Amino acid sequence: MFENKEQSKTPITDLGEFGLIKHLTNANKKVNATTVMAVGDDAAVIENTQEQTLISTDMLVEGVHFDLAYAPLKHLGYKAVAVNLSDICAMNAIPSQITVSLALSNRFTVEAIEELYKGIYLACDTYGVDLVGGDTTSSNAGLVISVSVIGQAKAEDVCYRHMAKEKDLIVVSGDLGAAYIGLQLLQREKAVFEVNPNMQPELEERHSYMLERQLKPEARKDIVELLKKMDLKPSAMIDISDGLSSEVLHLCEDSSLGCRIYENKLPIDPQVVNTAEEFSMHPSTCALNGGEDYELLFTISMEDFDKIKGNPNMTVIGHMTAKEDGANLVSSSGDMLPLTAQGWSSIEKTE
Repeated sequence: MFENKEQSKTPITDLGEFGLIKHLTNANKKVNATTVMAVGDDAAVIENTQEQTLISTDMLVEGVHFDLAYAPLKHLGYKAVAVNLSDICAMNAIPSQITVSLALSNRFTVEAIEELYKGIYLACDTYGVDLVGGDTTSSNAGLVISVSVIGQAKAEDVCYRHMAKEKDLIVVSGDLGAAYIGLQLLQREKAVFEVNPNMQPELEERHSYMLERQLKPEARKDIVELLKKMDLKPSAMIDISDGLSSEVLHLCEDSSLGCRIYENKLPIDPQVVNTAEEFSMHPSTCALNGGEDYELLFTISMEDFDKIKGNPNMTVIGHMTAKEDGANLVSSSGDMLPLTAQGWSSIEKTE
């Protein structure tokens, strides 16, 4: 991070578009039986199954979604894949194939893109997905990464946002707020570096969890697999990319319901609590509005509570209510506050 060293590198123009693709995908291997043809022809070929196919696409734009001043390219490649796989997991499905498309400015070298692909391939290995295609083109505005992901699930297993029921319990996997605090740490050190490039980042070991949550998030495929082992299908599900409050409100709107979220039930790591205080932030604000946690938020019937009771991977944080009751946060002091979406928005308003 914060490197300013000049090194001799290979211009992408030495290979050209097709040469670069061949160079990057030469060692590509397939692991899924449904992948008939991966990279190497005009289109990928995927075997249809008796399951339903799910498709999602996401785009990461330099200067909007990431900053290469503190985002290592290998981590960025991994994150680009993981955040897309999370969308498939949020449908209670298993991802199987991805495509990756890049728009590159001429400041990127072959070695730099190799580093990006190291992260992409690491994510493919970690989650058992196949890289089956993509595209490269030039860019006048830095790096753009577009990843499409394909997954499968039985029709009866797919979870949608609009199927939550009144009195359903609201459950979240993992813990919240760490990715946002990790971002604050990185932005603080970038500001110091810009004032004095000779200063080295002061990122302590105690910050490692929060930095990893920001730079190398994980898709919760393991939760999808765990739910299946529990014989538990959520009534509705979404992943937490834009902040817990925003995602809860999506479930409420799509299901025509209200909710109550209890502040004292929010799962927040002690490291996040301590570091948030250093930034004069309330930990609950980080959990509610921070975003990029990529945990799964889902609803279950009250009858299924015993299946998750005591499970360290899941926390009940509230319940769905009638629409007319509204979406509310019950504070630690017992006050009822309207739940508002203050998290990340990918489309900024302009005057």
